[in-house]
Amino acid sequence: MLSAALQVLSFPLPGLYFLSWVSLAPLLVAIVHARLPDTLQLDESQKLLPARPAQGFLLGYACGVLWYLGTCYWVYDTMHQYGGLSAPIALLVLLLFALYLGLYHGLFGLIFSLLVGKKGRHRLALVSAPFLWVAVEFARTRISGFPWNLLGITQVGNIPLTRIATVTGVYGLSFEIALVNAAFAAAFLVPRGNRRTLLAASLVAAVLLQAGQWVSLPAILTDHTAVLLQQNLSVADTDAWTTDYFKRILQEFSTLSLSPPFASARPPDLIVWPESPAPLQTNDVVFRTAISQLAQQSRAWLVIGSIGVDNPHTIFNSASLISPTGAWDGRYSKIHLVPFGEYVPFPSVFAFASGLTQAVGNFTRGTSRAPLQAGDKKLGVFICYESIFPDEIRQLTAQGAEVLVNISNDGWYGDSGAWAQHLNQARMRAVENNRWLLRDTNTGFTASIDPYGRVVASLPRKTRAVLAAPYALTNVTTFYAEHGDWFACLCAIISLGVLIARFTLPEGMNL
Repeated sequence: MLSAALQVLSFPLPGLYFLSWVSLAPLLVAIVHARLPDTLQLDESQKLLPARPAQGFLLGYACGVLWYLGTCYWVYDTMHQYGGLSAPIALLVLLLFALYLGLYHGLFGLIFSLLVGKKGRHRLALVSAPFLWVAVEFARTRISGFPWNLLGITQVGNIPLTRIATVTGVYGLSFEIALVNAAFAAAFLVPRGNRRTLLAASLVAAVLLQAGQWVSLPAILTDHTAVLLQQNLSVADTDAWTTDYFKRILQEFSTLSLSPPFASARPPDLIVWPESPAPLQTNDVVFRTAISQLAQQSRAWLVIGSIGVDNPHTIFNSASLISPTGAWDGRYSKIHLVPFGEYVPFPSVFAFASGLTQAVGNFTRGTSRAPLQAGDKKLGVFICYESIFPDEIRQLTAQGAEVLVNISNDGWYGDSGAWAQHLNQARMRAVENNRWLLRDTNTGFTASIDPYGRVVASLPRKTRAVLAAPYALTNVTTFYAEHGDWFACLCAIISLGVLIARFTLPEGMNL
């Protein structure tokens, strides 16, 4: 319970990032010292025994379930307020969600307890814990497809430390944090005479590593300006879209995108509209005409969040590219769709979630991550929660994207802390790829983010406004963007190797 609470507090909105350095330690200690000896007489000479495998799994599982309930509580509001589910059913969905994803914490607890074994070989287990933690995070990314709030995200504002992510991805940061947690845990497992020294050393390491949070680096020079429109439209007000209201909204958005404050500044060469609850369909003549006129008046390239319609049965969650001449030159269609939000897997089984897809759309997956060519710029466009997948975003950079553009509709999260959690994960993608990120959202947080992950310009949430977003083009490819999740794969291999060695090497060998 303590470990789960510390992990919850390490992420927004509490955002007590320094707690991440000790958030896993209680779980590790609990598994090593889980139960009393078989004899009922316990004196100071007897030690608590390590968890049996089933106990290790249950300890980890309980921690994971509590963590998901405390961090992803916004699932309830999304399902209840926007999915049309009753409060009890929405609460049940949240519980099932936590019970499923908590299995990954349970897997960590199970394998960690196996490494400790009956004889309490906690040294082997603690040395292996950082590799094992990263391996489990990697499994969560690739198997469940929901790597929300990987542990390394807590350090996105720690610029010196995040340089690791340009080589290893966010998994390198998770490894570093898990390593310090293992050291803290070891301090409570060594003989009392050594405990104070090891605890002090662990504390100094955590403080020094966290201190990078307050390191200030010079601003990065920019030579481009984008206009990011924050629409601030209600995601639930679907009945308001009459023809007159639609035309009025288009006119207001176009006027904002051409607003006077930009006349005296560096002329914008890119205008971005977010993923939107508005019925902006690419086969709508009124919509296409208004957008083409905006492009011609602004003389800028446009990236417009829209519903790509190929035919009545094939629609996409898309970002359309329009040239300064008004021509519709390209489109990125979202590849990683949100289950139960943008499509319903096995609809006959999960019919209860149809309310969400009625509000958003039952979309078809896109097929290409090729950057959009906007004149001399290559735009790496991705939509909404695709930002939580490190390997998918780095593919854009590997294919030549010079600036990242993330459009999102975070109105689905309401006033929960999910918008801030989502923002930090998008910031990490800028760090990993050494790219400027233009993040345009419907209700906020709309921002220009530099390659260090710093927010250099932003709009207040829940306001209808435009942001003059400075940015620059970058051609240098990071090691991570070039080679992908090599570090996470290596951690998985090492974890498997240690587990095999634990059960195959002679019993007398000191592990």
